[in-house]
Amino acid sequence: SRFLNSVTVNVAQSHGSTSQIVPSNFQRSEQSKDSVYFRDGVRQIDFVLSYVDDVKRDAELKAERRREFELNLRKTGLELEIEDKMNSEDGRTYFVKIHAPWEVLVTYAEVLGIKMPIGESDITRPQNLPLSYMLGPVKLPATVKYPHPEYFTAQFTRHRQELFLIEDEATFFPSSARNRIVYYILSRCPFGVEEGKKKIGIERLLNSNTYLAAFPLHDGQYWKPSTVPTHVNERYILHKNWARFSYFYKEQPLDLIRPYFSCLDLSLQTPLFFPEPHCSLGSAEICDPHIGGQMIMCPLCDEVCDYWRLNTTCLHSNRDGGGFNHLFDNESTVFFAIFMGIWVTLFLEFWKQRQARLEYEWDLVDFEEEQQQLQLRPEFEAMCKHKKMNPITKEMEPYMPLFHRIPWYFASGVTVIFGMALLLSSMVSVIVYRLSVFATFASFMESEATLQSVKTVFTPQMATSLSGSCLNFIVILILNFFYDKVSAWITKMGKFVGYPGKYTYMFSVWRSEECDPAGCLIELTAQLTIIMIGKQLFGNIHEACQPLIFNWWRRRKAQTNSEKLYSRWEQDHDLQVFGPLGLFYEYLETVIQFGFVTLFVASFPLAPLFALINNIVEIRVDAWKLTTQYRRPVAAKAHSIGVWQDILYGMAILSVATNAFIVAFTSDIIPRLVYYYAYSNSSSLSGYVNNSLSVFLIEDFPNHSAPLEKTDFTTCRYRDYRNPPDHESKYVHNMQFWHVLAAKMTFIIVMEHIVFLFKFLLAWMKPDVPKDVLEKIKRESAFLAEG
Repeated sequence: SRFLNSVTVNVAQSHGSTSQIVPSNFQRSEQSKDSVYFRDGVRQIDFVLSYVDDVKRDAELKAERRREFELNLRKTGLELEIEDKMNSEDGRTYFVKIHAPWEVLVTYAEVLGIKMPIGESDITRPQNLPLSYMLGPVKLPATVKYPHPEYFTAQFTRHRQELFLIEDEATFFPSSARNRIVYYILSRCPFGVEEGKKKIGIERLLNSNTYLAAFPLHDGQYWKPSTVPTHVNERYILHKNWARFSYFYKEQPLDLIRPYFSCLDLSLQTPLFFPEPHCSLGSAEICDPHIGGQMIMCPLCDEVCDYWRLNTTCLHSNRDGGGFNHLFDNESTVFFAIFMGIWVTLFLEFWKQRQARLEYEWDLVDFEEEQQQLQLRPEFEAMCKHKKMNPITKEMEPYMPLFHRIPWYFASGVTVIFGMALLLSSMVSVIVYRLSVFATFASFMESEATLQSVKTVFTPQMATSLSGSCLNFIVILILNFFYDKVSAWITKMGKFVGYPGKYTYMFSVWRSEECDPAGCLIELTAQLTIIMIGKQLFGNIHEACQPLIFNWWRRRKAQTNSEKLYSRWEQDHDLQVFGPLGLFYEYLETVIQFGFVTLFVASFPLAPLFALINNIVEIRVDAWKLTTQYRRPVAAKAHSIGVWQDILYGMAILSVATNAFIVAFTSDIIPRLVYYYAYSNSSSLSGYVNNSLSVFLIEDFPNHSAPLEKTDFTTCRYRDYRNPPDHESKYVHNMQFWHVLAAKMTFIIVMEHIVFLFKFLLAWMKPDVPKDVLEKIKRESAFLAEG
């Protein structure tokens, strides 16, 4: 980069000479296997590169690239020490240990705009709030929560070092800042010119297998503290206070995470509160042998399905008896949906304030505007052949013209379209499965026993829904594999079934399945339960077991001679790679969970509870794998969660509409209310079931859909609001259908306006940045001006 060439000269001149490799007359037996220092025991290892001798025909090319790359690294002022393959446990891997001396650190700290302490803050930390004693069990000890004093900070400048609190040059920059600086140099260091093109960056060397790995070291073993008095094993402290599962109820030690990783998984893993749905006065007509037991329902499929009695679905339809349907579909569902619409606004507004507080505490205020623009991606710089004047900095910068970007846009568009087509085909396949097996379930579940009023737990609707949900879950897992864990959930909020004699068919073959007479909500609930819980269980088991198994296997393959020293860099080399997309998958998983909690909460009130349980487990699983099973990731900074925040806000707005439609068209609440206020003669729900079922004349069945067995019944019932067969406009929607539809649309409009009004009021009332944070920012600026 344009910075690297000038900075390299300055650093090399200040050093006077390039660093030298320590002679190989060092006895490894004198070195601890947990050492994070060079052989002299003084210079700290900030980064490690590894490679093996390649016997293929491009071995010489790779060796030449390594020689050129390492020579250029030394020119920047970095110090290198190479461990021969004979010293490694597998006898074939070379390790290049890198140390950044003081001059390199101060130079690139200024280039990267790293903020460092200039004085201890004179603003006291917030004291215990009222009733805070109730949160005592979840609080960490003060020495763990605040392990260091709070400082005012400023962007580091090497020409004004006297402004900063430099007590010891060896410990002034935290290890996360050191490895970030070294990686910045590695990603921009050239290793040669090929075909007239300048080749730069460690990532290219890794992609070509010139180097096997590039990683910063963990501080030591996670299960024991450091034995060196001058070295603090931050990995051990972090594992002890963050990754232990016995601390599942404790808050997270952010001030311990920051100096070690310098990046934060702002994954919104926050407890979610929700009210339990309660049962209210309802109707037991479905279970009544004199009402539901006397109602003959129309067949659920063509020809092979028989008639059945309504009370066979009693076990999951009963309202007074606590049936499955009423557990999720009751009067409190409306208020719960409205409450969750308001809650999601409160959640995001409090999150903005929490994010603003973290921005200040983690020295990320104005980070995006002031520093990020100076850190162009090295691969982009190497790719660009054109430059243009930056109107702000008045400097020439790499620029890619539109005609060069069009092919990439086209490739991206084709990929997205293909993915959408694959998703759509998978969705259609699940629908076809449901329609095809519905008739099968109905044919052997709706036997003669159903006409004898035998109550069954699993109706054909329920069996189809559960099996279809399991298939849906398997499809999502498969698509996750092909889409890099891009998950999708498929739900149906409305069904167009038709009516006896004029059913709706898919592809003229499969007849549309019908909802249970007690409502469709239980089917959507079953789908969401299986998909959400299944994804959470599979995700946590996969995240915990996959790195454990892989690390065990790699360690087993590498262990050839137990007498050799299994050094710190070899131990970390055998761990899994977190990768540049590691946090992306964590965010994606959390945002999908946020969608379950908000978009479909009206049909799945237990989603917040499962999300809370999952987050409690997920926090400790992630902490455990980051501190024990993965290499230490390169430090990275970001002032916010970026585009994920826009996605969350989009979900929050969309959730109001989805929950309103779920309550209106999937739940049975609105039809019951319309009946109660407009059609009931006794101001109760008595007679509602009979009112909600229309009558069909059996002799009107077409030959291809009528049951094969003859019966003595002349009519059957089906769920709809249509005129009876003796009406002049038989089987046409009656006036009650239009009243219910109007009530549904009115409910949607009213609910959306109420929730959006509260959302806008709450967003307007709560500032994005807390008042105390603003005061700290102003006080820090004043302190810097005084200094």
